[in-house]
Order: sequence, then structure tokens, then C-alpha cells
Amino acid sequence: MLPIAILPAAGLLLGLGSSFTNSAMIKTYGLEKVLGSGTVLNEFLTVLMKAGNAVFNNLPLIFAIGVAIGMAKKEKEVAALSAAIAYFVMNASINAMLGMSGQILEDGTIAPGVLNGTITTVVGIETLQTGVFGGIIVGLGVAALHNRFCMIEFPAAFSFFSGSRFIPIISTAVYVFAGILLFYVWPFAQQGIYALGHLVTETGYFGTFIFGIVKRALIPFGLHHVFYLPFWQTGVGGSMEVAGRVIEGGQNIFFAQLADPNTVHFSADACRYFSGEFIFMIFGLPGAALAMYQCARPERKKVVGGLMLSAALASMMTGITEPIEFSFLFVAPMLFVVQVVLAGAAYMIVHILNIAVGLTFSGGLLDFILFGVLQGNAKTDWIRVIPVGIIYFALYYFIFKILILKFDLKTPGREDEEEIIFYEDSGSFEMEDADIKGMEHTALIAMGLGGKDNIYYLDCCATRLRCSLADIRKVNDRILRQTGSRGIVKNGNVVQIIYGPNVTVIKTNLEEFLSSHVSERKFRIVSDDSREEQIEEEIICMPARGEVIALGDTEDEVFSEGMLGEGFALRPSEGKIYAPVNGRITAVFGTKHAVGMTSEKGAELLIHVGLGTVKLKGEPFYVEVEPGMKVKQGDLLLEFDMDMVADAGCLLTTPVVVGNSEEYDSITMENTGNMEIGAPVLILSRITAQSDKEKEE
Repeated sequence: MLPIAILPAAGLLLGLGSSFTNSAMIKTYGLEKVLGSGTVLNEFLTVLMKAGNAVFNNLPLIFAIGVAIGMAKKEKEVAALSAAIAYFVMNASINAMLGMSGQILEDGTIAPGVLNGTITTVVGIETLQTGVFGGIIVGLGVAALHNRFCMIEFPAAFSFFSGSRFIPIISTAVYVFAGILLFYVWPFAQQGIYALGHLVTETGYFGTFIFGIVKRALIPFGLHHVFYLPFWQTGVGGSMEVAGRVIEGGQNIFFAQLADPNTVHFSADACRYFSGEFIFMIFGLPGAALAMYQCARPERKKVVGGLMLSAALASMMTGITEPIEFSFLFVAPMLFVVQVVLAGAAYMIVHILNIAVGLTFSGGLLDFILFGVLQGNAKTDWIRVIPVGIIYFALYYFIFKILILKFDLKTPGREDEEEIIFYEDSGSFEMEDADIKGMEHTALIAMGLGGKDNIYYLDCCATRLRCSLADIRKVNDRILRQTGSRGIVKNGNVVQIIYGPNVTVIKTNLEEFLSSHVSERKFRIVSDDSREEQIEEEIICMPARGEVIALGDTEDEVFSEGMLGEGFALRPSEGKIYAPVNGRITAVFGTKHAVGMTSEKGAELLIHVGLGTVKLKGEPFYVEVEPGMKVKQGDLLLEFDMDMVADAGCLLTTPVVVGNSEEYDSITMENTGNMEIGAPVLILSRITAQSDKEKEE
């Protein structure tokens, strides 16, 4: 999230600076006295342009550091430094290989015959154009090395290099060879990109469509610059004689025509590589942003609205689309496929309609006004962008909204909160210790997680505090709910506590608290009703032979997303289901594929044999119990024909769900893997309060 968060601001600086310092534009409108070279405004706008450009020119390095920080489990600052070093080393290694192969001359210039665009300057180093993908390679690799070796110990003579100090060393060594390997491998990727470029120029309108699709599809990898720059700046994008000179490259042709007073209409063939961007950047993607805002949960709309508004404005004003695209790219790839196809069609449409609006950086409103509206409709046909854009706004809005709702896509504000148990207020707690004045909230979180000794890793995403614990059973859900948690998700020894967008502050406070001497204290908590708390536990046992899996790993969303409650699932190895606890049968489904029961301690259990088995209408099932019957743990409940279930195309995965999960303070899986009947699987815990009078009675 850190690299992405800077994109809108950097895009605004770059868009303003690039547009208003363009010499062709200044000359065309006679603004030399106001914006010409040497004026105060020109110098100020140049500063803005270079400041914004610094971010985009160094995005690969920024992503290398950001990915390493995000993926490292501890001592993240060491991972960040190591990633920066590894990135320099990797590109320096590539540079050395380019020099030895003759592709870079001794004076640092690129040798004749080397395809333009394949070599670029990164942090002052001539290297292969690997884009953001190169940064991600470094970030992931360094994080893996860091997590593997950050605790390494060497003999006494070399002990200075133990632990985290070893990470920059091993990263340097590894990425020397990574650079050498990329020197041989990466050109093949570039050749594929350029081959697609030639395909575009030879296939007319369809080629323009392909160009648009490929360019947008490369956005996640940061390789779109490698792809489109030859079309903008070299003969790959065509050539044309303008004012007696042969000009190569679509953007070069446009600006040459812009400076030529004899140009009647700008070339649509040259502008087909960028004019389509105005349609989906100014109109289309804001429609998608509106759809995502309206599909957000009511309690998240305020936060999502701010995010989507800023992202939409960045797209409309400057043509920076990453904030919108990255908001759904990874969580809903289906929507990105829609974006790629519609964007590709936009490039083709402007080509067909003879629209020729140029740009300096991207298809935002500033460039649209400067190089479209102000040039006159006779030269650009800019007016045709408006009706097409309105149609695109509607297409993006309705397609995104329909797909989000139909497939329950987890766009911003629609995260998997159906997996989270929401709780009513169950009484407040207060800390009885004067030494933690001002840290009560953080101290409660630490206590709810089982104390300092139980926490060995902290992290967070956009809304969730993620904690790896030594013993998940020490988590006190009731305490955590009093810290403002909107929900709690457990998986193995990892717990996620949902706090919302302020989670980064909570994480920082918790890290500071755990590193302070105060966290060593043993605090006492008193509830507001002065009742002593007692913990009541119940064990749910294995109801069949087979493999136990987490409920979230089941193939049916109704169970995996916790809609019917928490629990576990199993993949039986034989067709017999036994009672997991002592209790009473409360329901036998008419199709015999599921049995409900209530334990002696009040747990309401549902055992659902197989997935999709309701359609079998009871044929493979033989039920041994009926409603109202009392059973003991281990009594046979039903038998079923496993082959018949499988032959019918149904899955044998059998969820065991606690229907009244909300009544428990903690539900923890004790074991997973292959187990026998009667083995403990699930532990249900709830806190009961007892006054002094009640204890006496």
C-alpha cells in the first residue's frame, strides 16, 4: 500500500508540470511572457514536474523497498535497506553484462543497433528496462532471504555478521547472480512485447484494439512503459512528413503537427496510441469508482467514498489510473479483465471516429483541454469524446455494479466481513494500574491477545491487525471486543482483529507498548458488574474417521464464509458419522444428509454430510437417530454410501458447524489432519460471571 499511496500526489505534480511547461503549447498560445523559459511560473512548474517525475521514474526501487517491508516478518527496516542495496546491485550486474556484451559503449552510450526502449537509466545506472516487475522481484526475494536468515548465528569469530546484519550481505550475493540471469532472460520478454507492437501497426483498427488491451494488461507489472514508448517515440509507431521533415513516433508526430500552422487536422493514425485514454480515464473509471462506492457496506461508505473520490479525481484530472485499478485488480481480477477490454475498445473507437487529441503524460482533463478543446474541433474532433465518454461512464458503472453484486466481489468496503463474528456490547472493562495512564486501550489489546509473551509477530493491512501467537487459546475475545474491534477472525495460531482504517496507528502503539517496560507488568481487569469471571469450556470431538480441515477451506461459501457459524470440516475415509458430544438430537433433515443436535452444555451443532448432497434426496443415507433422542459421544448417527455420493458429482467434505457461535467468547481448532473417532477437534469457551452471593449459594 505504501508505494501506491503516493501515486495520486505524484501524478498531480507531474501532470501540472508537464502540461504547462510544454514548449509547443506555450508557443502555440503565445504564452512565452507568462510561462516561457526563465519566467517564475515556468521554473516553479518545472520543479513540480521533476518532483512528480522522481516518483514515477523510481517506482521500481520504491516497490522493491515497499514489498520487502510488507513481506518481512520482523526488523522491517533491515529488509528495506537490503532491498535498496539488492536493487542497485542487480542493475549494476546487468549494466556490467551489457558493457561486456557491447550493448553499452565505454562512454556510457547505447551501442548502435540496440533496440530503443530495451535499455534505460535506473537510479543512474544503464540497465535493462524491467520496470516495476524488477522491483517486485527484488522485494520478494529479499523478504524471503530476510525471513529465512534474520536469526542466523555464526561462530564467535564471525558473530558480528550474525542475525540481521547478514541480510544485506546475502542479498548482495544473491542479486549479483540474479542480475546476470536477468541479462539472459529478460530480453526474451522484451522481444515478445515488441512483436506485439508490430502486430498492431499491421492490422488497422483491430491492431489498435490489441494495442489498447496489451497496454492496459501490462499495468499490474509496470511494463506498459516498455510496450507503448516505442509507439510514441520511435518508428514502431509510424512515420509522417511534417513541415518538410520525416517524424517518427505517434507523440512526436502530434507535437510536430501542433507546432505547424499548416496542419489542418492532426493525424488520427498517430494519435490512436493515446487518444482513447481520455474516454476511460475521464469518464469510464470514475463510473467504476461510483459503482464500487455504492456497492460498499453502509458502515464503510464514508471511508470508501473518500478513497474513491480521490482516486477518481486523480484519473480524471491527471490520467493516473493506478489508485482505481489497484483497488480492484487483486481482489476482483474479473473487473480488471472488463477494464482491459473496455479500454482496448476505447483506443479503437477514437481511431474509427478520427479523434486526434494529443497528450504529454496521460489522458487526464488537463491534457484534454490543452491539446483537444483549445486546439479546436476542426483539428481534433474532440467533441466526439463527450458522447462516447458518457456511454463509457454508464458501461463501467452498470457492468461493475452488476458483477460486484452478482459474484460478491470484495471491492473496497466489501471485504470478507461475513466471516467475522459481530458482537453486542457485553460490559466494559477498566485497567486497575496507574502506570499505564494513556495506554489503557493498547494494554487491553495486549491482554486480549494473551500478553506480551504470547505475541511473536505483528502486522496489519488496510483494516486488520494481524497477530501470530504462541497459543491461540489464550486469546480473550471479550476483552478484544471492548477495544473497538469490529470482529475477530482466527486461523491456526493467527488472529485478525478488525479495527478499520486507523489500524496502522493501533499497530504502532501496540509495538511501542510491547517494547516498553510497562508491558512486563501483570495487570488486573475488573468488569463493571463486579462479578468474578469463570471460563466454561466444551470439547467437540471427531465424528468420523478422516482428515480434519479448517472450515474456511471448504468448497461451499455458505460454510467457508461462516454464514451458519464457526466450526470445522472433515473429509471422511468411511461412510459412518458418530455423535461428537453427549446431547440430544434436535433435527434430522428430510433428505437425511444432515443432523442437528444440542450438546449437554448447550452447543448447537449441525453435521452436514457432503456438499451438494441435498439433491440426492436421501438415497445414499441411512439415519440411525430421530429428533428428541438422547445420544452419547461416539454413538452412530448415520451411515452413507461414499461411492454413490461421489458418483453423483457431490463432494464428501462434511462441515460440523456451531450454530450458536455468537454465544461463545472463543472457538478454537485443537487439531487438524488425519484423526480417529473421538479425538478432540474444537474447543468452545465462554466466560460466565458469578457474584459472591451466587458462589455462596
